Amino acid sequence: MSKGLSIPKGTRDFSPLEMVRRNHIFDTIKVVFQQYGYMPIETPSMENMETLTGKYGEEGDRLIFKVLNSGDYLSKADQSVLDAKNSQQLTKSISEKALRYDLTVPFARYVVQHQNEITFPFKRYQIQPVWRADRPQRGRYREFYQCDADVVGSDALIHEVELIQIFDQVLTKLAIPSFSIKLNNRKILSGIAEVIGQPEQLINITVAIDKLDKIGKEKVLEELKDRGVAEEAILKLDPLFDLSGSNQEKLTVLKQFLANSEIGLKGIEELTYVLNYTKELGLQSANLEFDVTLARGLNYYTGAIFEVKANNVSIGSICGGGRYDDLTGIFGLKDVSGVGISFGADRIYDVLEELNLFPEMNGEITRYLFLNFGPKEEAFVFSIAMKLRAKGINVEVYPEAAKLKKQMKYADSKTVPFTVIVGSEEMANNVLTIKNMKTGEQEQISVNEFIEQF
Repeated sequence: MSKGLSIPKGTRDFSPLEMVRRNHIFDTIKVVFQQYGYMPIETPSMENMETLTGKYGEEGDRLIFKVLNSGDYLSKADQSVLDAKNSQQLTKSISEKALRYDLTVPFARYVVQHQNEITFPFKRYQIQPVWRADRPQRGRYREFYQCDADVVGSDALIHEVELIQIFDQVLTKLAIPSFSIKLNNRKILSGIAEVIGQPEQLINITVAIDKLDKIGKEKVLEELKDRGVAEEAILKLDPLFDLSGSNQEKLTVLKQFLANSEIGLKGIEELTYVLNYTKELGLQSANLEFDVTLARGLNYYTGAIFEVKANNVSIGSICGGGRYDDLTGIFGLKDVSGVGISFGADRIYDVLEELNLFPEMNGEITRYLFLNFGPKEEAFVFSIAMKLRAKGINVEVYPEAAKLKKQMKYADSKTVPFTVIVGSEEMANNVLTIKNMKTGEQEQISVNEFIEQF
């Protein structure tokens, strides 16, 4: 590597093999999305700052990458703010745009702007990169792809059932052997905050318990106290961290706990419907689990919330999502309910790599490399290569009559499964010698037979 060259922390280059594997993930997800009627859209990498801020909670806002205004961005800055070195106030005057933090808020903005052009319920999928100014670590990057599917304009719970099926179908197709879909409902969390006498602390409670897997119960309880949740309320909340048993057993306990909360019981009702409907339909591979501590610390969720984890792999959640009853309302379009999910393609890649689950990608790499023995042989094989490409076969002709060892090394570096040898003898007999690069075996076949087999 050239001295001094690097890329920003939390970003990555991808080799051809890695891109083939990533496309395998994207293509698998796309096919399933389309089977359920979701159609693609794209939105810009940048959004206006006001579009993004205030939608993800205090912690989310801090992780938004700001984009400096063009030109002399300090010329319009408030001198008193500059002198005070107040970065938060300064940002407002020198940055009007930001890189998107997720795909959901830009989607809500899209729906509002294009409301007269789309038919509700509107189903869309979107596969694009997002950016977060997070601390880079394994499975957590500053630039990463999300693969989202959302439906807006309907509050029917059948969509939640359908999205669980999509989770199950995609991850089964990707051959992930063991994974759990965790499910909760934000109304249940609102009911809990109400019952423990702290309804105004809902956001602080969800932000704290969302960290349970990362920092453990004791630290969560400490954070709740630090965030101003009353000691008596924390004592009431404590037993819920240890709720166990089957989904039905946990719901029964919680129904008693929430007996005096209308919104909490509504959450129980919605969750029961989704669990029962899903159980009736069945799942291919997933273990569906109700988890009362699942919070997903995003302020816009109002109903069902989802999180998917690959079992036996220490990497955190690989998918998530939830229902938002009025996300478009923040942009002026009231009462448009929506629900969506997101596949974390980068984490899914890491899981497949760790478990050695990627299939051989012969369909996307060069399948046949025609070796080059000189101008006459090159012209002979070039016409054959063109006919194969017309049939959809990936082929290359080595560009020069280099030493055979060099050409074979090239084939190995690209994991080409077959090389095609055509010398003067093959040309005279109108045949090809095909070499299997894995086994070393060779066979001869006539040119016409070779082309016609495809």
